[in-house]
Amino acid sequence: MVHVPPGITLVVGLGISGRAICRHLARQGVSFMVADTREEPPEMAAFHSAHPDVVVHCGPLEVLDIDAVEEVVVSPGVDPHHPTLAPLAAQMNPRTGEPRLVGEMALFVRAASAPIAAITGSNAKSSVTTLLGQMAQVSGVNAAVGGNLGTPALDLLAQQPDAELFILELSSFQLETTPRLGAAVAAFLNLSEDHLDRHGDMQGYCRAKQAIFHGAQHAVVNADDPMTFPNEPVATLTRFGNQPPGSRDFGLAIEQGQLTLMKGKAPWLAADQLAMVGQHHYVNGLAALAMGDALGFDQTAMCEALKGFKGLPHRSELIVELDGVKWVNDSKGTNVGATLAAIEGISASLTGRLILLAGGVGKGADFSPLAAPLSASARCVILFGQDALRLDEALADHVETRLVEGLEHAMQEAYALAKPGDCVLLSPACASLDQFVNYQARGDAFRQWVEQKARFSSEATS
Repeated sequence: MVHVPPGITLVVGLGISGRAICRHLARQGVSFMVADTREEPPEMAAFHSAHPDVVVHCGPLEVLDIDAVEEVVVSPGVDPHHPTLAPLAAQMNPRTGEPRLVGEMALFVRAASAPIAAITGSNAKSSVTTLLGQMAQVSGVNAAVGGNLGTPALDLLAQQPDAELFILELSSFQLETTPRLGAAVAAFLNLSEDHLDRHGDMQGYCRAKQAIFHGAQHAVVNADDPMTFPNEPVATLTRFGNQPPGSRDFGLAIEQGQLTLMKGKAPWLAADQLAMVGQHHYVNGLAALAMGDALGFDQTAMCEALKGFKGLPHRSELIVELDGVKWVNDSKGTNVGATLAAIEGISASLTGRLILLAGGVGKGADFSPLAAPLSASARCVILFGQDALRLDEALADHVETRLVEGLEHAMQEAYALAKPGDCVLLSPACASLDQFVNYQARGDAFRQWVEQKARFSSEATS
């Protein structure tokens, strides 16, 4: 057994968040040791240079004797239900009054002095977090934006010590190890199947997400998705969604012949003034408006920020229109819910049909919800990657499918099939790690292929 000294903090996992945890503990003067299940975690030379006196254990956690550890802080990528770690979740740390097993956000909450605006959901977290950050900026609020998106939350404490507000995207992995977030505003955007390989089932996944409401003052929830409603009391609650809203809520309605973003009966912004197209984008905008309104942001400034927001790379991103066919990169669509939103948002404005490129690592998801909307809108679904056969089993009875080896072959098939008015949509409903480093690399490969094809087409006609 490897003995861990008594009274020390053990950090488990040396990914991006794990390194941020270590930097934070070092700034706080806390003695800590590190464990990582990988025999050779990346960038170890840089870590040892930054923390020369810190002991690092690489390999199985089972050989660690952690009985005397005061606190274990796990990175989001580490499963807290690991047999070595799980018992600590039921044991209390007398110094903090929290479980002996926590995650990075527990450390953040202890150290942060400014209010927290927190966003979670299966989809659109990054879009809403980024948009709310831009709304804060134009409203004159000095906000620090990060978390699961961009800069780790603990690094924000050092980089922006004078922040008036922390706007944080939080994953289920981060939330399940956060005893009490205490957010000023907590938003749960939506819930669809994802990470079931970690959480076991939808109940476990939802339970992890619901931790965003622990100690929250104001909840922002999806009126169209009851699973997002808090299962504990909060002081105030605002709903957002596709339907005309209640008096204090945000929704969509026809106002003077135009689809309009509304607060109650008051029109705030016509949908055709937004740079993004698709009803799912309008709903994301409503979520950000609801959060900003609860935080006291200026209404005019928020609407200006929303009008100028063009969305994020790899999220329903129009790359080019080539020979009358739109090519859209939604590589960030790594689960069924995200892909459904993209299909429904884009199909509504098409004069032709949809060609969907999908596949990768399905994470145990049920692909059958894709069948009905694809049956109604798709010309073909081209499948690739590890779970292509599972996708084919779910879809082949409802829409034409074709199985290919990889993304490049899928794009070649789509180019041959597409007709003017169609849209080729990369929205895989799966993670990318079977064939790509991450979803960004997958989206970049799509973009580069399409842009090269567009250049060749332009040169041929010039």
